[in-house]
Amino acid sequence: MPSVTELGDALAGLTLVQAVELKNYLKDKHGIEPAAGVAVAAAPAAAAGGPAPAAAAAEATEFNVILESFTDKVKTIKVVRELTGQGLGEAKATVEGAPKAIKENVDKKTAEDIKKKLEESGAKVTVKAAG
Repeated sequence: MPSVTELGDALAGLTLVQAVELKNYLKDKHGIEPAAGVAVAAAPAAAAGGPAPAAAAAEATEFNVILESFTDKVKTIKVVRELTGQGLGEAKATVEGAPKAIKENVDKKTAEDIKKKLEESGAKVTVKAAG
């Protein structure tokens, strides 16, 4: 079994796609639902003497809206086209490439509005603090 240091280094080096895959694996296989990236993202800041996780989360003013999955591809593509201004082919590639950022660096209200529209199309969406 790898040491805690090796495991921590491996987790810190994950890409966004790999982190989402890890989250889904932990949820599906072990019933564990990690907090929306706050613990992993805030741990290095806390170790370096940075702000506590709650303080960092409270300071977030920009958010990324991530399309995780969808149940109705056609409806989701239509909403993605409306939200992003993408053409049909681009929107199709975006939806099929989930998990994928739909909008980045938007304010909290905009992020929640986008999330609501996508969820109404049958999509699963997460909103994460940008950074």
